[in-house]
Amino acid sequence: MAGVGVCQSVFPDLGAEDSGPTLIESLCMNCLENGMTRLLLTKIPFFKEIIVSSFACENCGWVNNEIQSAGKIQEQGVQYKLRVSSKEDLNREVVKADCATTKIPELDFEIPPFTQKGALSTLEGLIDRAVAGLEQDQPTRKATDPDVASKIEEFIEKLTKLKDVEMPFTLVVDDPSGNSFVENPHAPQKDEALTITHYKRDAAQDSMLGLQASTEEEKSQNTSDDFRNEVLQFGTNCPGCNAPAETNMKLVQIPHFKEVIIMATNCEACGQRTNEVKSGGATERLGTKITLRITDPSDMSRDLLKSETCAVFIPELEFELGMGILGGKFTTLEGLLNDVKELTVAKNPFFAGDSTVPERSKKLGEFGQKLNEIILGKREAHIILRDSAGNSYLQNLYAPDPDPEMTVEKFERTFEDNEELGLNDMNTEDYQEQKVDK
Repeated sequence: MAGVGVCQSVFPDLGAEDSGPTLIESLCMNCLENGMTRLLLTKIPFFKEIIVSSFACENCGWVNNEIQSAGKIQEQGVQYKLRVSSKEDLNREVVKADCATTKIPELDFEIPPFTQKGALSTLEGLIDRAVAGLEQDQPTRKATDPDVASKIEEFIEKLTKLKDVEMPFTLVVDDPSGNSFVENPHAPQKDEALTITHYKRDAAQDSMLGLQASTEEEKSQNTSDDFRNEVLQFGTNCPGCNAPAETNMKLVQIPHFKEVIIMATNCEACGQRTNEVKSGGATERLGTKITLRITDPSDMSRDLLKSETCAVFIPELEFELGMGILGGKFTTLEGLLNDVKELTVAKNPFFAGDSTVPERSKKLGEFGQKLNEIILGKREAHIILRDSAGNSYLQNLYAPDPDPEMTVEKFERTFEDNEELGLNDMNTEDYQEQKVDK
């Protein structure tokens, strides 16, 4: 089952929120008798929907659990790097897709892709599962190759000892499909121990996922001049129900800034509407940092372009929204703050329901209330847009004169900024001559 669209067509009740798990009688591969498979569509906080599959056989006691993404393969891969320094970190929820690679560099330990089924667990459960996999054939190894069995036994002890967290260690989950996840227990604040990196897949990773790169003949020959004055359409699938939908694309000139590409999708099947904004130009030589002091409700009407490479900060709330989150948007300041509130509070299952933790729910409620006060002009605050690619914009109400409440700073990118943008390995000088020399 590749996604929720397929699953709902086969099991219509799977997508219903209150219908409970779907039960399917299935063949047990251990005793060849019939057992029961339970499928449940659930949502991971600050992540996305997944399908949890659980099989149990009453005849022989065999059980098997796995997870599958209920959405499509993401446009970019993702890598989570977690510095584990306390036992509390072992309780973090982890979604590991079957195509993800899991590493613990301190032990030189790696679980390659497609060697385990997808799993929804905790970090401790991930370690226990690795230990169980290594212990599975130990009796046979002890009889046929005692030396190898002894070395594996030593390694199992090292893995098990990680759960005591006597020394900090690093967990790396690298998923080219973008469908794995490591929980941030401090959300909506930034987690200093967790680093999330989005990256573009290479040809080998696309091939591993069964994606075919487009050929040169299939690429559009249209230039920006050809579609400046027209709305282009192309077919796609709805991210909500996976039904066929049309995406409209238009090149737009933002006054006192540059050209951007706006893409909007409207699904006639489920009614979902999405929009995305991408820069229509090159990466700027310098990054841009825009700081606005919000003093009046009229500030909420300012036009705002947030590119995919833009991070958002609200110092008074100790809030940080990393680059890549919420994607690219062309909206108003009020629209952006409402999107932040919806992401961190309204769509957060930890705020209400069975998974509510009183302390966390109170914290998120206070955060949402403060955001409302900023939107209504009852609380002064600063909003900072930091875009290392220089492709974000906030409207100057006094243009072309300077805005007394807004500062725009240009800055030199650091090595880390260039690494995130993929610029460190990019050759932009004399590449034609180098190609001729070869």
